[in-house]
Amino acid sequence: MYTHEDLARLQAQSLKMQSWIRQKTFSPESTKTLRRFSSWEVSELIFKINQSTFRGRLVAHPDLPGGEVEPDGRQRWFSLDEINALRRRMKINRKSLMPPRPAGKRAFRAAVANFKGGAGKSTVALHLAHAAALDGYRVLVVDFDPQATLSHSMGLTDVAEDYTVWGIMARDLIRETDRMNQAVTGAESGTALPRRQIPASIRDLGLGELRHADFIKTTAWSTIDIIPSCANAAFVEFASAQYRHLNPEWSFFASVSRYLDGLGDDDYDLILFDCPPAIGYQSMNAVFAADMLYIPSGPGYWEYDSTTSFIGQLAEALEDLSGFGAGFPAGKISLPKAFTDIRFLMTRYEPGNDLHRAMFEAFRKVFGAHVAEHPIEMTRAVEQSGRFLSSVYEIDYREMTRETWRRARASFDRAYEEFKGSVIAAWDKI
Repeated sequence: MYTHEDLARLQAQSLKMQSWIRQKTFSPESTKTLRRFSSWEVSELIFKINQSTFRGRLVAHPDLPGGEVEPDGRQRWFSLDEINALRRRMKINRKSLMPPRPAGKRAFRAAVANFKGGAGKSTVALHLAHAAALDGYRVLVVDFDPQATLSHSMGLTDVAEDYTVWGIMARDLIRETDRMNQAVTGAESGTALPRRQIPASIRDLGLGELRHADFIKTTAWSTIDIIPSCANAAFVEFASAQYRHLNPEWSFFASVSRYLDGLGDDDYDLILFDCPPAIGYQSMNAVFAADMLYIPSGPGYWEYDSTTSFIGQLAEALEDLSGFGAGFPAGKISLPKAFTDIRFLMTRYEPGNDLHRAMFEAFRKVFGAHVAEHPIEMTRAVEQSGRFLSSVYEIDYREMTRETWRRARASFDRAYEEFKGSVIAAWDKI
């Protein structure tokens, strides 16, 4: 017979091997680095201008970042910081290359969510983040999934659970409970109302004193930060149920929203959530904090069925939350929860597959204009990006035929442009 003690012993044995396994399964470098981008990519794919125009501008203005020149002098390669410096300083036909952003608005928040495993949530979130960074936006990604695929793809492999969404929720419990206790007023009899108690086992973790910045980590992309996840944070669902028992008035579902409310409006432009494949405490925090839902789904019937179940169960969960009433402490987002937009994105799509085309049409018949027009096509480059925990944007096109790479990038470019259009249209509504 085996008990929790045996499980703890097995985990202790595994932890001893963790560091060695990470070294063997990830790249030899201690930190992930971002490649440079060729002048062809910068001009035609990022700035969307003629390559000769771009080269002419560099010659005419030698004070602009010139990148690194290949030994044969045929090609220049630019870092992301150099690309952004060029974007700020260059104008084409008197138009700025900076991406649109409404003045006086906080960062726009989008949750990539579905409870079907393998729907492509992490892949979509990763590519949207990278595409947005190449477009000039400052991005914060929040990994709600204990599988931590997005965190690993961003190069973070050694994360303590205190600095994940679990830490944010535990900190929020402490701070909200303290706020409620400070607001306690005596009853008419003059007897003080009972104070809510947080056990020393939670307070002694020191989470209540953590600053906002303590949860945010940098990545290889200079304009992308991340609040990472880790496998050890998988117990958050069990822990959160216990926390609610400690303080039933704690609005757990608004923890992350309250945390994000504490960021400066101009700290980031876009905040992306990668949600776990379940409806629970973490995913409800992501959904409640989001301005827009982006729901990826594969092209199979079972995935369509799972997506239908997901939106049904999510509707029921949000309806339950709305019962708390407008006066319930939920940060700056009011109840009932409302989204600026809800979009469905088909992933792993093969245009030549009759079943995939039929399922795409079925999605459009059911969900209408909520379905993204440009699905993510399945190509060899997309498969490779998933296998090596890198986006198509990180893969050097010289590692395969340019046409194969270009086709995969074009699919994500179209999906990103459509996503960006939805964000811009909805940004003024928040």
